[in-house]
Amino acid sequence: MNYPLFVKKDIDGFFGLAIDNLVQLILIVSFCKMLCGMPDELVFGMILPGAAISILMGNLFYSWQARKLAIKTKRNDVTALPYGINTVSLFAFIFFIMAPVYKDTGDPYLVWKIGMVACFLSGVIEMLGALIGGYLRRITPRAALLSTLAGIAITFISMDFAFRIFEKPIIALFPLAFILVQYFSKVRFPLGLPGGLIAIGVGTGLAWMLGYMGSESIVSKDGFVHFSPPHFCAGSMIDIIQSKYMLQYISIIIPMGVFNVVGSLQNLESAEAAGDKYNTPSSLLTNGIGSVVASLFGSCFPTTIYIGHPGWKAIGARTGYSILNGIFVAIICLSGFVTIILKVVPLEAGIGILLWIGIVIVAQAFQETPKHHAMAVATGLFPAIAAWGLLMVESTLRSAGTTLFIIGKEAFANNLAIHGMISLERGFIFTSMILASISVFLIEKKFITACMWSLGAALLSYVGIIHAYELTPNGVVSVFGYGVASDFSIGYCSFAILFIAIHFYIRGNDEGLDIKSPKDI
Repeated sequence: MNYPLFVKKDIDGFFGLAIDNLVQLILIVSFCKMLCGMPDELVFGMILPGAAISILMGNLFYSWQARKLAIKTKRNDVTALPYGINTVSLFAFIFFIMAPVYKDTGDPYLVWKIGMVACFLSGVIEMLGALIGGYLRRITPRAALLSTLAGIAITFISMDFAFRIFEKPIIALFPLAFILVQYFSKVRFPLGLPGGLIAIGVGTGLAWMLGYMGSESIVSKDGFVHFSPPHFCAGSMIDIIQSKYMLQYISIIIPMGVFNVVGSLQNLESAEAAGDKYNTPSSLLTNGIGSVVASLFGSCFPTTIYIGHPGWKAIGARTGYSILNGIFVAIICLSGFVTIILKVVPLEAGIGILLWIGIVIVAQAFQETPKHHAMAVATGLFPAIAAWGLLMVESTLRSAGTTLFIIGKEAFANNLAIHGMISLERGFIFTSMILASISVFLIEKKFITACMWSLGAALLSYVGIIHAYELTPNGVVSVFGYGVASDFSIGYCSFAILFIAIHFYIRGNDEGLDIKSPKDI
């Protein structure tokens, strides 16, 4: 059997994944310059080249991994895991670590060094996660892993890009039509041209003809473009490790590293549900190594396995799209070419591909789990929706020149249960998995197992991993310690007490409840 490195559909996959990575790079450039006061020599000379090394290495590994799996299983439909900058960590590190430090010190170089250490520690946690990742996958129901991804996909991916499309419909809807026709209807375009490539071309042409492209779309007016080789920067981190700022923000760094491990497990489960079963330890280890390498060469932002494998697989991408993405990102990072691309290609031209990816992930959560677990999948969506809703509230308040800290959560008491929204948002990845897992085991009438998950939730609440928060001038931050969310601990303990009581009630009186399995109904 033939296992080509590149197939024609890899072009579609490349455009979608490259746009996703490009968005992250734009955010890095914008946030580092505007919120952290970093000069071009740091952003384009250190951070982006460091990111280039890790992204190129990771994409090449996951391409090789996919090719190895294809040869082993004698299949030519294996799709490589997507890989790039971790969006959640990017926002967390910028808003809750780097920006506050800059506001406190006004020193962008100190901010950069702290960001590198945060990235390094996050990578170490991901590498340690490789030791227990397989066990976590075995004990967690598929519905719990996939529903968490579905919640993130429908909110942080699909909704954002849907809004962008309908914000500029005249240049975004027509490209979207090509993408939907190809991926929903499986229509083959003339000359076999990929729908993503046509969408990019059409959207770019419309944007230029209608006057949407111009100086206002340039992120950096200076266009800082020249080759910047990576620099080994490990020495810059040594004097920061025992800094008071590292001790102050370690409570953010550690949970983010754990979140990254859990998110990678969910993406591996998603890939397996789509037909590609990858080795958990090696995938997580590569994830962690990528983040560590990024930090050693100057980047502040961890890399990770991306959400979206089923979407790329449905498009027809195989291994080549990952190789192309790694090379493309490396070139634009090492050359500072990000701003030039933005001058030529509008994001609206290709974001329809990413909307499609979100749609596929949400559909997969229901299609690839047992039919009677659908309610558990739906339950797991709520924490991500709460997290997205809180982001919308905070963004709106910032635009109005105020914050939740200034107006106080009591201001929403009569119209919006803001305390509940924030509590559900804190550690939402864990909460989503827990609620969906409890639901699965209740559906299967495995009350002892549901009780154990409830006690786990009580413990996480008690130490502040989930639900505990504090309003600060810089936003909502997690609070860690003993008993910081004791009210939630009590609530989850009440879950456990009821479930164990029902278990013994059924054992003592089989007629007390209908104990038929849902699969038999």
